[in-house]
Amino acid sequence: MHGMKIPFNKPYMTGRELDYIAQAHRDGVLAGDGQFTALCQGWLESYSGARKALLTHSCTAALEIAAIVLDITPGDEVIMPSFTFVSTANAFVLRGAVPVFVDIRADTLNLDEALIEAAITPKTRAIVPVHYAGVACEMDGIMAIAKKYGLTVIEDAAQGMLSCYKDRALGSIGQLGTYSFHETKNIISGEGGALLINDPQYIAQAEICREKGTDRSRFFRGEVDKYTWQDIGSSHLPGELIAAFLWAQLQEAQHINARRASAWQHYHELLAPLEREGLLRRPIIPDDCRHNAHMYYVLVPPQTDRARLLAGLKEQGVGAVFHYIPLHSSPAGRKHGRAGGTLRTTEDASARLIRLPLWTEISPQQQEYVAKILGSALLQYKMAG
Repeated sequence: MHGMKIPFNKPYMTGRELDYIAQAHRDGVLAGDGQFTALCQGWLESYSGARKALLTHSCTAALEIAAIVLDITPGDEVIMPSFTFVSTANAFVLRGAVPVFVDIRADTLNLDEALIEAAITPKTRAIVPVHYAGVACEMDGIMAIAKKYGLTVIEDAAQGMLSCYKDRALGSIGQLGTYSFHETKNIISGEGGALLINDPQYIAQAEICREKGTDRSRFFRGEVDKYTWQDIGSSHLPGELIAAFLWAQLQEAQHINARRASAWQHYHELLAPLEREGLLRRPIIPDDCRHNAHMYYVLVPPQTDRARLLAGLKEQGVGAVFHYIPLHSSPAGRKHGRAGGTLRTTEDASARLIRLPLWTEISPQQQEYVAKILGSALLQYKMAG
Protein backbone atom coordinates (compact mmCIF):
# COMPACT_ATOMS: atom_id res chain seq x y z
CA MET A 1 0.00 0.00 0.00
CA HIS A 2 3.06 2.25 0.00
CA GLY A 3 2.58 5.32 -2.15
CA MET A 4 -1.16 5.67 -1.59
CA LYS A 5 -2.51 9.19 -1.95
CA ILE A 6 -5.63 9.72 0.14
CA PRO A 7 -7.21 13.19 -0.04
CA PHE A 8 -9.15 14.60 2.88
CA ASN A 9 -12.39 14.75 0.88
CA LYS A 10 -13.86 13.62 -2.44
CA PRO A 11 -17.26 15.07 -3.36
CA TYR A 12 -19.74 12.30 -4.21
CA MET A 13 -22.14 12.25 -7.14
CA THR A 14 -25.12 9.91 -7.38
CA GLY A 15 -25.28 9.95 -11.20
CA ARG A 16 -28.51 11.94 -11.56
CA GLU A 17 -27.14 15.41 -10.88
CA LEU A 18 -26.31 16.37 -14.49
CA ASP A 19 -29.61 14.98 -15.79
CA TYR A 20 -31.57 17.16 -13.37
CA ILE A 21 -29.46 20.19 -14.22
CA ALA A 22 -30.17 19.60 -17.91
CA GLN A 23 -33.88 19.23 -17.11
CA ALA A 24 -33.91 22.59 -15.32
CA HIS A 25 -32.33 24.14 -18.41
CA ARG A 26 -34.87 22.51 -20.72
CA ASP A 27 -37.66 23.79 -18.50
CA GLY A 28 -36.26 27.31 -18.85
CA VAL A 29 -35.88 27.90 -15.11
CA LEU A 30 -32.36 28.71 -13.93
CA ALA A 31 -33.11 31.30 -11.24
CA GLY A 32 -34.18 30.20 -7.76
CA ASP A 33 -37.48 28.84 -6.48
CA GLY A 34 -38.27 26.51 -9.39
CA GLN A 35 -39.53 22.95 -9.22
CA PHE A 36 -36.27 21.51 -7.87
CA THR A 37 -36.19 24.07 -5.06
CA ALA A 38 -39.75 23.05 -4.18
CA LEU A 39 -38.82 19.37 -4.23
CA CYS A 40 -35.82 19.91 -1.96
CA GLN A 41 -37.76 22.07 0.49
CA GLY A 42 -40.58 19.53 0.62
CA TRP A 43 -38.10 16.74 1.30
CA LEU A 44 -36.48 18.69 4.13
CA GLU A 45 -39.85 19.51 5.71
CA SER A 46 -40.98 15.90 5.49
CA TYR A 47 -37.72 14.55 6.88
CA SER A 48 -37.25 17.04 9.72
CA GLY A 49 -40.80 17.94 10.65
CA ALA A 50 -39.98 21.64 10.30
CA ARG A 51 -42.93 23.94 9.64
CA LYS A 52 -41.02 25.48 6.72
CA ALA A 53 -37.70 24.85 4.98
CA LEU A 54 -36.11 27.50 2.78
CA LEU A 55 -33.13 26.71 0.56
CA THR A 56 -30.33 29.27 0.74
CA HIS A 57 -27.06 29.68 -1.11
CA SER A 58 -25.14 28.70 2.05
CA CYS A 59 -25.57 27.84 5.71
CA THR A 60 -24.00 31.25 6.35
CA ALA A 61 -26.93 32.87 4.54
CA ALA A 62 -29.39 30.82 6.60
CA LEU A 63 -27.78 32.06 9.82
CA GLU A 64 -27.88 35.65 8.53
CA ILE A 65 -31.60 35.34 7.82
CA ALA A 66 -32.10 33.97 11.34
CA ALA A 67 -30.36 37.02 12.81
CA ILE A 68 -32.56 39.36 10.81
CA VAL A 69 -35.89 37.68 11.58
CA LEU A 70 -35.02 37.71 15.29
CA ASP A 71 -34.43 41.46 14.96
CA ILE A 72 -30.98 41.21 16.48
CA THR A 73 -29.75 44.76 17.10
CA PRO A 74 -26.47 46.42 18.17
CA GLY A 75 -25.51 45.51 21.72
CA ASP A 76 -27.54 42.29 21.85
CA GLU A 77 -25.61 39.24 23.04
CA VAL A 78 -25.72 35.77 21.51
CA ILE A 79 -24.28 32.75 23.32
CA MET A 80 -22.33 30.25 21.21
CA PRO A 81 -19.21 28.09 21.34
CA SER A 82 -15.85 29.48 20.32
CA PHE A 83 -15.07 26.07 18.78
CA THR A 84 -16.97 26.61 15.53
CA PHE A 85 -16.68 28.03 12.04
CA VAL A 86 -16.64 31.82 11.69
CA SER A 87 -20.13 31.96 10.12
CA THR A 88 -21.74 31.13 13.46
CA ALA A 89 -20.51 34.42 14.88
CA ASN A 90 -20.39 36.52 11.69
CA ALA A 91 -24.13 36.27 11.10
CA PHE A 92 -24.82 38.06 14.39
CA VAL A 93 -21.85 40.44 14.34
CA LEU A 94 -23.22 41.77 11.03
CA ARG A 95 -26.29 42.90 13.01
CA GLY A 96 -24.12 44.58 15.66
CA ALA A 97 -24.48 41.79 18.23
CA VAL A 98 -21.78 40.54 20.59
CA PRO A 99 -20.94 36.82 20.43
CA VAL A 100 -20.45 35.47 23.95
CA PHE A 101 -18.19 32.45 23.73
CA VAL A 102 -18.89 29.61 26.15
CA ASP A 103 -16.65 26.57 26.61
CA ILE A 104 -17.35 23.11 25.18
CA ARG A 105 -17.79 19.70 26.76
CA ALA A 106 -14.73 17.46 26.84
CA ASP A 107 -16.65 14.45 25.52
CA THR A 108 -18.57 15.71 22.45
CA LEU A 109 -16.78 19.06 21.93
CA ASN A 110 -20.24 20.65 21.88
CA LEU A 111 -21.41 23.74 23.76
CA ASP A 112 -21.37 22.88 27.47
CA GLU A 113 -24.97 23.35 28.59
CA ALA A 114 -23.86 23.51 32.24
CA LEU A 115 -21.97 26.75 31.54
CA ILE A 116 -24.65 28.63 29.59
CA GLU A 117 -26.65 30.07 32.47
CA ALA A 118 -23.63 31.82 33.99
CA ALA A 119 -23.02 33.63 30.67
CA ILE A 120 -26.55 35.06 30.41
CA THR A 121 -26.99 38.81 30.99
CA PRO A 122 -29.95 41.18 30.48
CA LYS A 123 -28.60 41.73 26.93
CA THR A 124 -28.72 38.05 25.95
CA ARG A 125 -31.15 37.35 23.08
CA ALA A 126 -30.31 33.89 21.76
CA ILE A 127 -28.33 30.67 22.13
CA VAL A 128 -26.67 29.07 19.11
CA PRO A 129 -25.71 25.45 19.83
CA VAL A 130 -23.40 23.96 17.18
CA HIS A 131 -23.74 20.20 16.62
CA TYR A 132 -20.08 19.39 16.13
CA ALA A 133 -19.27 16.44 13.84
CA GLY A 134 -22.99 15.75 13.52
CA VAL A 135 -23.25 14.75 17.19
CA ALA A 136 -26.12 16.45 18.99
CA CYS A 137 -25.74 18.99 21.78
CA GLU A 138 -27.66 18.29 24.99
CA MET A 139 -30.75 19.96 23.61
CA ASP A 140 -33.18 19.27 26.47
CA GLY A 141 -30.97 21.23 28.85
CA ILE A 142 -30.38 24.04 26.35
CA MET A 143 -34.08 24.40 25.53
CA ALA A 144 -34.96 24.46 29.24
CA ILE A 145 -32.49 27.29 29.89
CA ALA A 146 -33.77 29.21 26.86
CA LYS A 147 -37.36 28.88 28.06
CA LYS A 148 -36.44 30.00 31.58
CA TYR A 149 -34.83 33.22 30.30
CA GLY A 150 -37.05 33.88 27.29
CA LEU A 151 -34.29 33.25 24.74
CA THR A 152 -34.46 31.95 21.18
CA VAL A 153 -32.48 28.89 20.10
CA ILE A 154 -30.94 28.74 16.61
CA GLU A 155 -29.39 25.35 15.92
CA ASP A 156 -26.25 25.52 13.80
CA ALA A 157 -26.65 22.05 12.30
CA ALA A 158 -24.29 22.73 9.39
CA GLN A 159 -22.68 19.35 10.08
CA GLY A 160 -25.79 17.70 11.47
CA MET A 161 -28.22 16.81 8.71
CA LEU A 162 -29.58 13.26 9.20
CA SER A 163 -28.37 13.22 12.81
CA CYS A 164 -30.85 12.91 15.68
CA TYR A 165 -31.20 13.79 19.34
CA LYS A 166 -33.63 11.45 21.11
CA ASP A 167 -35.11 10.57 17.69
CA ARG A 168 -35.62 14.24 16.75
CA ALA A 169 -33.85 15.57 13.68
CA LEU A 170 -31.14 18.10 14.42
CA GLY A 171 -32.26 21.50 13.20
CA SER A 172 -35.87 20.80 14.17
CA ILE A 173 -35.60 21.36 17.94
CA GLY A 174 -34.83 25.07 18.34
CA GLN A 175 -37.08 27.79 16.99
CA LEU A 176 -34.78 27.95 13.94
CA GLY A 177 -32.19 25.57 12.47
CA THR A 178 -29.64 25.69 9.68
CA TYR A 179 -28.03 23.11 7.35
CA SER A 180 -25.04 23.22 5.02
CA PHE A 181 -24.69 21.47 1.66
CA HIS A 182 -21.09 22.54 1.11
CA GLU A 183 -19.03 20.00 -0.81
CA THR A 184 -17.36 18.82 2.42
CA LYS A 185 -20.70 17.80 3.96
CA ASN A 186 -22.55 14.49 3.59
CA ILE A 187 -25.28 15.76 1.27
CA ILE A 188 -23.90 18.36 -1.10
CA SER A 189 -24.63 20.90 -3.81
CA GLY A 190 -21.17 22.47 -3.98
CA GLU A 191 -22.31 25.50 -2.03
CA GLY A 192 -25.74 25.63 -0.45
CA GLY A 193 -27.73 25.59 2.74
CA ALA A 194 -31.19 25.68 4.26
CA LEU A 195 -33.07 27.47 7.00
CA LEU A 196 -35.51 25.34 9.00
CA ILE A 197 -38.30 27.32 10.63
CA ASN A 198 -39.90 25.44 13.50
CA ASP A 199 -41.75 28.39 15.06
CA PRO A 200 -44.36 29.57 12.52
CA GLN A 201 -44.18 33.20 13.69
CA TYR A 202 -40.92 33.56 11.72
CA ILE A 203 -42.06 32.11 8.38
CA ALA A 204 -43.38 35.26 6.68
CA GLN A 205 -40.42 37.41 7.74
CA ALA A 206 -37.90 34.77 6.67
CA GLU A 207 -39.48 34.54 3.20
CA ILE A 208 -39.32 38.31 2.84
CA CYS A 209 -35.71 38.49 4.00
CA ARG A 210 -34.65 35.69 1.64
CA GLU A 211 -36.32 37.45 -1.32
CA LYS A 212 -34.38 40.72 -1.04
CA GLY A 213 -36.89 42.18 1.39
CA THR A 214 -39.90 41.68 -0.91
CA ASP A 215 -43.08 39.60 -0.66
CA ARG A 216 -42.28 37.93 -3.99
CA SER A 217 -42.99 34.46 -2.57
CA ARG A 218 -46.55 35.48 -1.71
CA PHE A 219 -46.95 36.94 -5.22
CA PHE A 220 -45.96 33.67 -6.89
CA ARG A 221 -48.40 31.79 -4.66
CA GLY A 222 -51.16 34.15 -5.81
CA GLU A 223 -51.66 35.64 -2.35
CA VAL A 224 -51.03 39.24 -3.53
CA ASP A 225 -51.51 40.85 -6.97
CA LYS A 226 -48.02 42.44 -6.99
CA TYR A 227 -44.90 42.27 -4.89
CA THR A 228 -43.13 45.19 -3.26
CA TRP A 229 -40.30 46.04 -0.90
CA GLN A 230 -41.48 45.13 2.59
CA ASP A 231 -38.42 45.06 4.85
CA ILE A 232 -34.66 44.57 4.89
CA GLY A 233 -33.33 41.48 3.17
CA SER A 234 -30.84 40.21 0.64
CA SER A 235 -30.45 37.73 -2.20
CA HIS A 236 -30.25 34.45 -0.34
CA LEU A 237 -31.76 32.10 -2.96
CA PRO A 238 -29.64 29.41 -4.61
CA GLY A 239 -29.98 29.09 -8.38
CA GLU A 240 -32.15 26.27 -9.69
CA LEU A 241 -29.08 24.40 -10.98
CA ILE A 242 -27.85 24.12 -7.39
CA ALA A 243 -31.26 22.83 -6.30
CA ALA A 244 -31.30 20.32 -9.16
CA PHE A 245 -27.93 18.95 -8.05
CA LEU A 246 -29.14 18.83 -4.44
CA TRP A 247 -32.31 16.96 -5.37
CA ALA A 248 -30.23 14.10 -6.77
CA GLN A 249 -28.34 13.97 -3.48
CA LEU A 250 -31.44 14.05 -1.29
CA GLN A 251 -32.93 11.13 -3.20
CA GLU A 252 -29.90 9.08 -2.15
CA ALA A 253 -29.43 10.64 1.30
CA GLN A 254 -30.01 7.51 3.36
CA HIS A 255 -27.73 5.44 1.10
CA ILE A 256 -24.98 8.07 1.33
CA ASN A 257 -25.22 8.18 5.11
CA ALA A 258 -25.20 4.38 5.42
CA ARG A 259 -21.95 4.21 3.47
CA ARG A 260 -20.38 6.95 5.57
CA ALA A 261 -21.54 5.26 8.77
CA SER A 262 -19.85 2.05 7.68
CA ALA A 263 -16.60 3.92 7.01
CA TRP A 264 -16.86 5.78 10.34
CA GLN A 265 -17.32 2.52 12.21
CA HIS A 266 -14.34 0.96 10.42
CA TYR A 267 -12.12 3.81 11.61
CA HIS A 268 -13.53 3.44 15.11
CA GLU A 269 -12.58 -0.24 15.21
CA LEU A 270 -9.17 0.28 13.59
CA LEU A 271 -8.20 2.98 16.09
CA ALA A 272 -9.45 1.25 19.25
CA PRO A 273 -6.04 -0.38 19.92
CA LEU A 274 -4.31 2.99 19.60
CA GLU A 275 -6.70 4.47 22.14
CA ARG A 276 -6.02 1.61 24.54
CA GLU A 277 -2.30 2.35 24.22
CA GLY A 278 -2.91 6.00 25.09
CA LEU A 279 -1.86 7.24 21.65
CA LEU A 280 -5.11 9.06 20.87
CA ARG A 281 -8.70 9.58 21.93
CA ARG A 282 -11.55 8.54 19.66
CA PRO A 283 -14.90 10.40 19.32
CA ILE A 284 -17.45 9.89 22.10
CA ILE A 285 -21.11 9.51 21.09
CA PRO A 286 -23.76 9.87 23.85
CA ASP A 287 -26.38 7.13 23.99
CA ASP A 288 -29.27 9.43 23.06
CA CYS A 289 -27.54 10.73 19.91
CA ARG A 290 -27.60 9.15 16.48
CA HIS A 291 -24.90 10.81 14.42
CA ASN A 292 -24.49 11.06 10.65
CA ALA A 293 -20.81 10.06 10.36
CA HIS A 294 -19.99 13.52 9.06
CA MET A 295 -16.37 13.32 10.19
CA TYR A 296 -13.91 11.14 12.02
CA TYR A 297 -11.54 13.01 14.29
CA VAL A 298 -9.03 12.02 16.95
CA LEU A 299 -7.43 13.92 19.81
CA VAL A 300 -3.68 13.34 20.03
CA PRO A 301 -1.69 13.61 23.29
CA PRO A 302 -0.91 17.17 24.46
CA GLN A 303 2.84 16.78 23.97
CA THR A 304 2.43 15.93 20.26
CA ASP A 305 3.80 18.38 17.71
CA ARG A 306 0.64 18.38 15.64
CA ALA A 307 2.00 20.48 12.77
CA ARG A 308 4.91 18.09 12.38
CA LEU A 309 2.56 15.11 12.64
CA LEU A 310 0.27 16.46 9.90
CA ALA A 311 3.27 17.22 7.68
CA GLY A 312 4.49 13.64 8.17
CA LEU A 313 1.07 12.24 7.27
CA LYS A 314 1.02 14.41 4.15
CA GLU A 315 4.42 13.04 3.10
CA GLN A 316 2.88 9.57 3.32
CA GLY A 317 -0.07 10.65 1.16
CA VAL A 318 -2.62 11.10 3.97
CA GLY A 319 -4.62 14.33 3.69
CA ALA A 320 -5.48 14.91 7.35
CA VAL A 321 -6.35 18.42 8.62
CA PHE A 322 -7.10 20.29 11.84
CA HIS A 323 -9.63 22.90 12.96
CA TYR A 324 -10.75 25.24 14.47
CA ILE A 325 -8.68 28.19 15.56
CA PRO A 326 -10.97 29.21 18.46
CA LEU A 327 -12.99 32.30 17.60
CA HIS A 328 -12.27 33.98 20.92
CA SER A 329 -8.54 33.94 20.18
CA SER A 330 -8.87 35.26 16.60
CA PRO A 331 -8.45 38.97 15.75
CA ALA A 332 -12.13 39.43 14.87
CA GLY A 333 -13.26 37.40 17.86
CA ARG A 334 -11.30 39.62 20.22
CA LYS A 335 -12.70 42.71 18.51
CA HIS A 336 -16.37 41.77 18.29
CA GLY A 337 -16.96 39.14 20.98
CA ARG A 338 -16.14 38.26 24.55
CA ALA A 339 -15.51 35.15 26.58
CA GLY A 340 -18.28 33.92 28.84
CA GLY A 341 -16.02 32.20 31.35
CA THR A 342 -12.82 30.27 30.82
CA LEU A 343 -12.34 28.34 27.56
CA ARG A 344 -9.77 25.75 28.56
CA THR A 345 -11.46 22.77 26.94
CA THR A 346 -11.88 24.71 23.70
CA GLU A 347 -8.19 25.62 23.65
CA ASP A 348 -7.13 22.08 24.52
CA ALA A 349 -9.27 20.45 21.80
CA SER A 350 -8.23 23.00 19.20
CA ALA A 351 -4.55 22.20 19.83
CA ARG A 352 -4.97 18.40 19.73
CA LEU A 353 -7.64 17.60 17.13
CA ILE A 354 -6.95 15.92 13.77
CA ARG A 355 -9.61 15.13 11.17
CA LEU A 356 -8.98 12.01 9.12
CA PRO A 357 -9.93 11.51 5.46
CA LEU A 358 -13.58 10.45 5.20
CA TRP A 359 -15.90 10.51 2.22
CA THR A 360 -18.70 8.39 0.83
CA GLU A 361 -16.60 6.09 -1.34
CA ILE A 362 -13.47 5.76 0.78
CA SER A 363 -12.37 2.12 0.78
CA PRO A 364 -11.55 -0.03 3.83
CA GLN A 365 -8.03 -0.44 2.42
CA GLN A 366 -7.54 3.32 2.29
CA GLN A 367 -8.74 3.65 5.87
CA GLU A 368 -6.42 0.86 6.99
CA TYR A 369 -3.52 2.70 5.40
CA VAL A 370 -4.50 5.93 7.20
CA ALA A 371 -4.73 4.11 10.55
CA LYS A 372 -1.37 2.40 9.98
CA ILE A 373 0.47 5.61 9.10
CA LEU A 374 -1.17 7.53 11.98
CA GLY A 375 -0.40 4.78 14.48
CA SER A 376 3.23 4.55 13.42
CA ALA A 377 3.70 8.29 13.72
CA LEU A 378 2.09 8.51 17.16
CA LEU A 379 4.08 5.54 18.42
CA GLN A 380 7.29 7.30 17.39
CA TYR A 381 6.24 10.36 19.40
CA LYS A 382 5.52 8.19 22.43
CA MET A 383 8.88 6.41 22.21
CA ALA A 384 10.73 9.68 21.69
CA GLY A 385 8.99 11.18 24.72
